[in-house]
Formats: sequence, structure tokens, C-alpha cells
Amino acid sequence: MVERVFKFRENQTTFRREVVAGLTTFAAMAYILMVHPDMLAKTGMDRGALLTATALVSAIGTLLAAFLTNYPIALAPGMGLNAFFTFGICIGMNIPWQGALGMVFWTGILFVILSLSGVRSLIVEAIPECLKIGIQAGIGLFIALIGFQNAGIVVDHPETLITLGPISDGWLPNSATLALLGLVIAVVLMVKQVPGASLIAILTVTLVGLFVPAESGTVTGRPDGIVGLPHSIAPVFFEVDWLYPFKNWHSAWMIVVTLLFVDLFDSMGTLIAVTRRGKFTDEKGNLPKLSNALLADAAATAVGACLGSSPVTAYIESATGIEAGGRTGLTGVVVAFCFLLTLFFAPILLIIPAAATAPALILVGVLMLSGLRSLDWDDLADSAPGILTAMLIPLCFSIANGIALGCITYCLLMTASGQKHRIHWLLGTLSVLFAIKFAIS
Repeated sequence: MVERVFKFRENQTTFRREVVAGLTTFAAMAYILMVHPDMLAKTGMDRGALLTATALVSAIGTLLAAFLTNYPIALAPGMGLNAFFTFGICIGMNIPWQGALGMVFWTGILFVILSLSGVRSLIVEAIPECLKIGIQAGIGLFIALIGFQNAGIVVDHPETLITLGPISDGWLPNSATLALLGLVIAVVLMVKQVPGASLIAILTVTLVGLFVPAESGTVTGRPDGIVGLPHSIAPVFFEVDWLYPFKNWHSAWMIVVTLLFVDLFDSMGTLIAVTRRGKFTDEKGNLPKLSNALLADAAATAVGACLGSSPVTAYIESATGIEAGGRTGLTGVVVAFCFLLTLFFAPILLIIPAAATAPALILVGVLMLSGLRSLDWDDLADSAPGILTAMLIPLCFSIANGIALGCITYCLLMTASGQKHRIHWLLGTLSVLFAIKFAIS
């Protein structure tokens, strides 16, 4: 039966190879179980419930991708999207997390419609490559900044806005010291191509933190046990304000558009990059089941909102499983099973401190900056909007405002330099709407 479903012979793989690939992928992306609940908990949501929601959403999304595409692709709440949910929507705009979940839900529904109708290709064509690169890099800088803040390496300052925080407590280490240690460990392990580098760094810092003093005892708290029943998801389950986007459409539309853009570009970029690496694309470089893959992403986002999560996306860490030999959806099934299994280790996961998860945030941010090398640096009118977008996202501490200003800048530069023909009508329309939004707000 497994052979009929996943077609091992046709894909030149075996059951054992797919299991190993699934375990490898899970090890590489398991850090999301620690990072995501910690970030969303800043909105006032229950951290224990978020841990359960993260595992469930990741399992559901990955299973959808496995059975809709038969590709070894894993899905989970997206980095950058969760930062936008927390700091851009809830904290930055003072929107209740229930209302934010409502916007995520309708974003998922809209994404499903676009995936089924084929309109997604129009959106992808409307955004120039320089802005896509700038958005990715800007989100990377934004995530890294959050990581530095969580670690205490960067702190606020009344005159210079931000400054270097205390990286030690005299001659004794503190949270910032441990975060730097974790960052070094993660980078060294990645250089050596060790699977699960971020996870190993998180666990190492958590262990060391048991012996480092802090105001409330030690950096890492003492666990109530090792194994326990999963935390109840009730505090966030179906706590969605379904009508919030409609009651507050004047401010919600820009957020929904931003969520849709970021999720779409993130998913498509990751899917194409990962599947090309595994040679799943055809002779023209197209992915045969791209629509199904995006449908899985969109459906998981809508379901995830009901369970209490920010948008779901495909994970670039899926490439580690492909390198280990993964060729079918069984790889994803193994990943999903591992996510569900971790629910019984909640006592350990909930004591992991911010100092341990901060290196994962910083490292993800660093990796997202790699796209900047693809900018056309010889064409300033083309590269400048991408760079400005990348800079404005962290400086404004807002992904939405950074993207909006980047779109407006691109249209202005192209018009002023006599290259108006390079502006897609959809991008031009959105830029006008963004400009009106800034003018009246």
C-alpha cells in the first residue's frame, strides 16, 4: 500500500531512505518548536497552547503537502511571517491577536482561491525581482534584529535608538554571552554541514543555561519533568475574530496584502529552490505540481489560524532531507510524525530560554540576506528599490511599511528615469493605494 501511494520504484527510492530523510529534515527545522511559541507569546497568547498549536499546524501542513504533491517538502509556521504577526500587527498596530488570526485566516482563504484560479502567476509577474530580493533580505534583517534584542545583545537607547547591551555580568556569563556561544556553535556546525545545527545549538545553550545565574535563579528554568501530556490548545483554539478584517477594512487590507505577498513569495521561492535541488522540475525549470504545493500551503495557513498560528509556509530545510535521499511524500509523513511526538516532551521545550532561541533567529536572518548578490548592481534604478526595501523593513520595524515604501520608490524611480514600461499595472495600482494610505493615516 505504501508503495502504491508514494511510488518508491518510480522515484528510485526506498522506505528506509525516506525515513532517514524525514528524520534529517525534522532535525534541521525542529527549532521552530522553540522559536515560534516564544515569539507569538509576546502577543499575550498562552505559550503552552502555542507549542501544541505549532506542532499540530506543522504536522497538518506537511501531511497536506505529502499527499497532494508526493514531494519531500515540510511546512511549518514561517519565520518572518510570525515576526510580522507579533511585532508588526499585534504590538506595532495594537491589534488583538484574535483579530490578527482573523486576517491570517482570510489570507489563507484568499491564497486558496488564487492557487486554484491561477491568478497567483499575475501577482508573481507584477513584482519585479529586485523588490522580491529586497523583501526577503529586509525580513532577514528584521528577524536578526529581533534575535539580537531577545538575546540582550542589542538594547534600546534614548539618544541613539539602539546600542550594545551588556554581553557579560562582570567576569560571569549572562544571556547575551550564551546567545553568542549558541551562534558560534550553530555557524560552525553549519559550515561542517551537520544536520540540525540550530537545534544542537539551542539544546547546548539550554543545558549550559542551567548553570548560569540570572535574576530569577538561572538562565534556564528547572523543568517539571521530561515527558508529559501535551498542553491544552484550548486558550488559542478557534479564538479567531472572523469579522475583524471586514469591520476594520481601512487598516486591514494593507496587512492582508502584505501577508499574502510575503507568504506567496516565500512559498514559491522555497519550493522552486528546494525542488530544483532535488531535480523535480521539468526541462523548462517548471515544477509540475506547483499548484498543489501552493494549495497545501494556503490550506495549512487557513487551518493554522483556527489553531492559533501565524501563516504556514514551505521550509528551505526540506533540502537537507532531499540531500539525504528523500524523493517522496513519505519523507513528509515522517516529519509530521516527529512533530506530533514532540508534544509529549513539552516540559523540556517550555524551559528553553530566549538566549537559546535567539541564535536561530539571527542565523535564519543571515541566510535570508544571501539573495542580495542577485541584484543588478550596475542598474541603480533597479537595485536601489531593493536595497531601500531591505533597509526600511528593519528600520521602520514593519514589514508592511517597508514593502509599501519599496513599491512606491520603484514606481517613482522607473517613471523618473523614463522606464515607466517596466511597471506592471498591478504594482502601479498597489503603489497608488499605499501612497493614499500613508497620506490619510
